[in-house]
Amino acid sequence: MLSAPTRVVVTGAAGFIGSHLCERLLLAGHEVVGIDSFSDYYERERKEQNLGVARAHDNFTLEETDLVEADLKRILNGATVVFHLAGQPGVRPSWGGHFDRYVHDNIVATQRLLESLRDTHVDRLVFASSSSVYGDAEMFPTKETALPRPVSPYGMTKLAAEHLTFVYMRNFGIPAISLRYFTVYGPRQRPDMAFCRFMEALVEEQEIEVFGDGEQTREFTYVSDAVDGTVKAASADVVGHIINLGGGSRVTVNRVLDTLEDISRIKVRRRQLPAAPGDPRHTGASINLAREKLGWEPRVSLREGLAKQWEWFLAMSPESPRVSRT
Repeated sequence: MLSAPTRVVVTGAAGFIGSHLCERLLLAGHEVVGIDSFSDYYERERKEQNLGVARAHDNFTLEETDLVEADLKRILNGATVVFHLAGQPGVRPSWGGHFDRYVHDNIVATQRLLESLRDTHVDRLVFASSSSVYGDAEMFPTKETALPRPVSPYGMTKLAAEHLTFVYMRNFGIPAISLRYFTVYGPRQRPDMAFCRFMEALVEEQEIEVFGDGEQTREFTYVSDAVDGTVKAASADVVGHIINLGGGSRVTVNRVLDTLEDISRIKVRRRQLPAAPGDPRHTGASINLAREKLGWEPRVSLREGLAKQWEWFLAMSPESPRVSRT
């Protein structure tokens, strides 16, 4: 683990995973500089709420800026570790006219950060990649050595940013590690992500839209487990490695809905839709490398994690009095 106290930078600090990471680092005694552009992909209010705990801490500083335009030399000065979580998320919106935003936020922003790190020494750059780089993977569970075959523009931009990171490592010695997150969930999950959409439909007594037959599988990773692995990657002997962080088992979307029905005590009504372009049929992580190199193990089961997210969602939705909070 990182020795405290030290100065760290977290890009994407107001986001779902980034805000949890900031809190974990502050709790460990570190000085945290958060960077976030507060893009309009979803409401600023939710991101401000994400940062509530961090902003109340004396060791937290927020830089509201776009990485492409930021004075990164000043911001990075004195930092020992950079956690690069900023980026434009979303598989389905990455098609069509929004693609330039994905290039700007995922590729160009990463390149600007890497350029700044050429002249600023840090002990570690931890890059947040995605299981979307695998696409329809050739094996399950998928090892880090599997050939990446992204099936969405989003996955392609994350893979490009990952390649850029290692290009700069090989040429300029930036001590980088890439973590491929597998479908992270939990409190503060983005409103466009599946679990949040499912829960919103439940409390509003609406049908839940299921793309495809619901038998597609995903590797779901609880946010505290993802943060644990991310922090461990900052100090473990893993420079130059790509490491999967996954929840430990694959689960069908239908199984998720059954579990959520049981937790919420609300009957799920499904509405089947055609499978969405860019959605892989299955994802599943081999986490043996994370176990070996990071000493990391996912600890939160899907049922436990869903229950925690449901409680958080209800706390954020007080206008739904009919829903049991027990």
